[in-house]
Amino acid sequence: MNFTSFTILPQSWAPYLQGVLRIMAAAAFMEHGTGKLLGFPALPGLDQMPGGLLVITGLLELVGGFLLLIGLFTRPVAFVLSGFMAAAYFMAHFPKSFFPALNYGEPALLYCFIFLFFAATGPGRWSVDKT
Repeated sequence: MNFTSFTILPQSWAPYLQGVLRIMAAAAFMEHGTGKLLGFPALPGLDQMPGGLLVITGLLELVGGFLLLIGLFTRPVAFVLSGFMAAAYFMAHFPKSFFPALNYGEPALLYCFIFLFFAATGPGRWSVDKT
């Protein structure tokens, strides 16, 4: 049996699934911004974050997440957010432990590389950018 031609999903689905990944990642990312800026959902540990940093990170998460959600300026926004998540990982998580499972840094790492993927490939389907 030739496994090189074996696929579970047709290749034609790729742009649609890319769009679904963008929308779902952006919606989940926006939740961090609404928690920081609007208090919903209530996020633990916000009292330990300096006020200015709280506002800046909340705006990046809310506004950047919204732009990704609708697929507007996807590549530059995703590039900025990827760097933001890399900085968040190394500033907040890496000092606690080398291992992401121990320093609770998996979400920051995943967001970093998901956003880097969109910076390289564009938004997929269902976007304002239509690339």
